[in-house]
Amino acid sequence: MPKLSHIQAITLDLDDTLWPVAPTIAGAEQDLLHWLLVNTPNTAKLTQKTDIKQAIRQSVVARHSEKMHDLGFLRREVIRETMRQAGDDPQLADEAYAVFDTARQRVTLYEGVKEALAYLATKFRLVAISNGTADVFVTPAAPYFHAAFKAHEVGVAKPDAKIYQAATSYLALDADQVLHVGDDAHTDAWGAREAGLHTVWINPQDHPWTHNSPQPWTIRHLSEVADHFQN
Repeated sequence: MPKLSHIQAITLDLDDTLWPVAPTIAGAEQDLLHWLLVNTPNTAKLTQKTDIKQAIRQSVVARHSEKMHDLGFLRREVIRETMRQAGDDPQLADEAYAVFDTARQRVTLYEGVKEALAYLATKFRLVAISNGTADVFVTPAAPYFHAAFKAHEVGVAKPDAKIYQAATSYLALDADQVLHVGDDAHTDAWGAREAGLHTVWINPQDHPWTHNSPQPWTIRHLSEVADHFQN
């Protein structure tokens, strides 16, 4: 475990760090499907054909490779292309995506995360850094955060150092004064360290560390970070 007495702020990933993302996405996709069934039933039928859905996504990603950091844009354009292929009005894609995005913000924090954030927020400024489209300020974690940096707004995704540098610039701190916490070994633990931050890897499933660098401080739950700073 590194010495962290000089840490002045903490940056945190969101999906699968503060809450499980899979049930959130599943619920948002169900809300979207219900909307499609009412408003664009042909699109709804096409959406439920997995092979076609995957082919459409691959074509959209290939066509917009410069937007790989913007998951919301890609999802919206997948909806739009599906509507085109189904013979529905593609202009309805924006409204359909809004239904998905509203539901995508409904998250349930992991047990104990709220308490850990509440304590850490008494000692540090907390900043979210995410590749996803979650808006931390409409989640139960909102009261504890000062700012959020999302890939689609910054223009690059983790592990690109620029998104970490955006956060440290906002904080007006050197990178080694900031601790980053996240669940992804590559984009969070490795990426933040490459950008000069101290890192904590949340790894509840005990995945192996595969990078050719020392394994960072590895924990199973955010509460361990809060416990460390209480001691």
